[in-house]
Amino acid sequence: MDFAGAYTWDHIRFLLEGLGVTIRVAFIAIVLSFIIGCLLGTIRYTRLPVASQLTAVCVEVIRNLPLLLIIFFTYFALPEVGLKLSIEHAAIAALTVFEAAMISEIVRGGLNSIDKGQIEAARSSGMSYTQTLWNIVLPQALRRMMPPMVSQFISLLKDTSLAVVISLAELMHNAQIINGQNVNFVIPTLLMTALMYFVVNYALSVVARRLEARQV
Repeated sequence: MDFAGAYTWDHIRFLLEGLGVTIRVAFIAIVLSFIIGCLLGTIRYTRLPVASQLTAVCVEVIRNLPLLLIIFFTYFALPEVGLKLSIEHAAIAALTVFEAAMISEIVRGGLNSIDKGQIEAARSSGMSYTQTLWNIVLPQALRRMMPPMVSQFISLLKDTSLAVVISLAELMHNAQIINGQNVNFVIPTLLMTALMYFVVNYALSVVARRLEARQV
């Protein structure tokens, strides 16, 4: 093991550049999957004719597919039908689609956790279904949903490492390049890579625990 050779500033900077790509891809995918997941979860909760059933089918199909397959599909299959994405955009699209399906289930579960009596009381007071959903159900459900959502976002950030298969220049990709320079760099580089993942994910886990504590 060559810690001195592995931990040169050039190598550390290269890993930090990969970490930057990881965080950027994860952040964009988190925002998009949150928006889409909330929409899908709400549609399933409201049980709109046709739309709810179609949404349920799509969500169940995506949830039961491996993320790696979705990454391959977005990067290799979509160009065959005329939609060519860059490596980063393909990774973001795959992560967004997969995580939106997961988030939709969290949203649906959060909405279903609200006492039906509150909904009936709101409706009996003259509020429309939409007003009840927006003013009564969603504010309470969002507070309950945040801890599991943060946990899901932590998983999303770790899942960005799967995009190494399409050569996304994220943290694991850059770590592999450094490892290829010298076999003695493997353990030191992987340790540094693990530390970087840990720091970012631990910060998110702290947020999740604080959100959970506020629900008690």
